[in-house]
Amino acid sequence: MISFTVIVKKNKLLVADANNGGLYLPGNFKAFIVIDSLEGRARHLAVNTNGDIYVKLRFPDSIGGNVAARDTDQDGKADIIQKFGDYDDKGPYGTAMRVHKGYLYFSSEVNVYRTKLNPATLVPDGPLELILHDAHGEHEHDAKPLAFDNDGHMYVAFGAPSNACQEQNRVPGSPGVKGCPLLQEYGGIWQFDEAKPNQQQKDGIRYATGLRSVVAMDWNTADNCLYIVAHGRDDFRLLFPKIFSAWQSAVMPAEEFLKIKKGTDVGWPYYYYDPIKHKKLLNPEYGGDGKKAGNGARYAQPLIAFQAHWAPNDLLFYTGNQFPARYKNGAFVAFHGSTNRSPYPQAGFFVAFIPFKNGVPTGSWEIFADGFAAHNTVVSVSDAVCRPMGLSVGPDGSLYVSDTEKGRVWRIFYQGDKSKFADDQLAKMELRKKLPNFKMPNPVRNNIATGMLKGGAKIYANYCANCHQKNGKGDGNLFPPLNGSEWVTGGKYMEKDLAIQVLLNGLEGPVKVKNKPYNSVMPKHNFLTDAQIAQVLTYIRSNFGNNSSLVTASEVKKVRASLGVK
Repeated sequence: MISFTVIVKKNKLLVADANNGGLYLPGNFKAFIVIDSLEGRARHLAVNTNGDIYVKLRFPDSIGGNVAARDTDQDGKADIIQKFGDYDDKGPYGTAMRVHKGYLYFSSEVNVYRTKLNPATLVPDGPLELILHDAHGEHEHDAKPLAFDNDGHMYVAFGAPSNACQEQNRVPGSPGVKGCPLLQEYGGIWQFDEAKPNQQQKDGIRYATGLRSVVAMDWNTADNCLYIVAHGRDDFRLLFPKIFSAWQSAVMPAEEFLKIKKGTDVGWPYYYYDPIKHKKLLNPEYGGDGKKAGNGARYAQPLIAFQAHWAPNDLLFYTGNQFPARYKNGAFVAFHGSTNRSPYPQAGFFVAFIPFKNGVPTGSWEIFADGFAAHNTVVSVSDAVCRPMGLSVGPDGSLYVSDTEKGRVWRIFYQGDKSKFADDQLAKMELRKKLPNFKMPNPVRNNIATGMLKGGAKIYANYCANCHQKNGKGDGNLFPPLNGSEWVTGGKYMEKDLAIQVLLNGLEGPVKVKNKPYNSVMPKHNFLTDAQIAQVLTYIRSNFGNNSSLVTASEVKKVRASLGVK
């Protein structure tokens, strides 16, 4: 066994930023910005035992897909920031970053790597080991979060390349495939040997199934069990407009906080959890109508049902000692914020806390850190200044939070006598649940589009705004912008006919828009009439800063005929 000395330098007295780095926190909790911005933007992060910070980048480049940061003068701010990790796979959805048993583990879209950490060296100088390779050809929901148990196992989520296992993915009215074949290799969590190199999925054990997409995952050492917060499905109204309203699509289904044991089946793609009726209902792709429960009670039920589309992107059980005792072994969840609640305001963009006692939640969730978005009402997701993504605990027990929009990193700590912490310090944060980012929207009063839209604008609001957003700027991560896009306005890359083709036939990523990669799926919209496609493309081509010629129904008809699309 190799032994080494861990060097932990004693920090100066921590000093919070004047406004806590823009965050709202309970009681005597304070915060400051450790890293203001990172080129390449941040996904998950990990803090080593000596205080060094490691961040997985959203957009790797030729220098590297990771960032290492160190505070050399002990003022809490990183003054050395260095990229590293020039691995082959540079897709935009590599996510995981974890320190485990002296190794730094991180994932790309298709690989899980590890490298030995040396506390005396900021950038790991050991060999890069390939622990797991995903040989699948289809990649949607392909972030690979990691968790580790106490017995040498690594847990990896394999998201499903589908919304609900439709015969035609994300095509309105398309039924679900019976006995969904995707569940054999996707839509679940697999268990692997944490140290064995060059594993593939076949070398692991399918530990849990029925999970469309998981990004937030952690092992709870207090009860020796795996927990996740799962992303729910999308697009009820878009796919089944005769069954679901825009409001129902915005507020359903729940994001589920779940305890995962070997053999757990959460029910996707057959069932979803309705946070209003408080039970699992049959998905419309499999005969559901928003009321049928079917066999939903047979599947794993959530410990807590969070609001729809909040996007839980990290989960951390707090084992530090810097916070008051009530936080020990409780769970923090980073909600990245919604993209597809249009025509209602987007929501989420905060870090939640769930108190635990004896291995079970003791009450409702709490707002722990808010203010990332810098707006109480977020109409389009690009309006959010920051979006929380990753969580990690430092050697002193401080909580670190990363952001995807600027690559910002905060450090949150408690100042004062921990023994005097009381529930009254939570009162102001509880009041924030009345803000638009948290409360259930009113079906009529909070509908931003009421009485405002007609023609192409109305079609855009119904079918396009969920992904590309009301302002046409996309979400900066999965869904590309339409403003100034070569796919919309033609020019160097194509003529306007291609915009018609994309609407008719759809498009599967990866694609580049304005020299930035996106790995989203654009569903077919050939169910729209020629006139409707002409209207919506004219609206897009004459808004969002675009200034291109209109599209006529006869032009759409001509392209439709050339493609043989009915």
